[in-house]
Formats: sequence, C-alpha cells, structure tokens
Amino acid sequence: MKKLLLMCCFVLGISAASHAQGMMRKSPEERAKDLQTQFKLTDDQTAKITAVYKEQVTKMDSVRTAANGDRDAMRSAMRPMMEATNAKIKAILTPEQAAAYDKAMKERMERMRQGGGQ
Repeated sequence: MKKLLLMCCFVLGISAASHAQGMMRKSPEERAKDLQTQFKLTDDQTAKITAVYKEQVTKMDSVRTAANGDRDAMRSAMRPMMEATNAKIKAILTPEQAAAYDKAMKERMERMRQGGGQ
C-alpha cells in the first residue's frame, strides 16, 4: 500500500510539474502505446488501457478546475484517482506484465528520488 501511494505521489508530482511548466502531456493514446511497447501488450489490452487513461484525464481536468489553484485540495483529490487508475491498469495486465509494471514504477520512483528525472 505504501509503495502504491508513493507511486501515485510520484505520478502526481510529474503531472503537476509538467503542467506548471507548460509542458505538453502525453495523450492517453501515447501513454497506452508506451505501455504496449514496454510490456508487450495485446491490442485489446492497449485499447482498454487507453480508455482507462482517457477516463483519468477527464476526471483530473475536472479536479484541477474545481481546485482553482489549491494544490493541497488537488493533490488530495487526485491521489485516490491515481490509485484507482493503477489498479485498473494492473487488472488488465497478465500477472507477468503486472509484475514488470510494478518493477518499472518502483525504478521510476527511485530515479525521481535521486533527482534523475524520468
């Protein structure tokens, strides 16, 4: 649970940092395609994950609007959404893919802690 929470905080931090800097976010399709390449997803898995990411983007945009610049409110509202998104993605993956996904997320979090970016 702690690892999942840290992973969500990491993803939220990346999202907030890129949004604050005016950087373009990857589209849900691009994010799903990245996972497809990295974890050898089937086309069906990729389509399902794209739908999960689209749902997440819609919800996060509404949270950003409702928070009206209040970072604490935004962070506390987004954390459960990030956890739900990750759970949905892992439910779509095979056990082997889910294990590789967990490992990749842990490695990404470790790089961020060390200041190495993505």
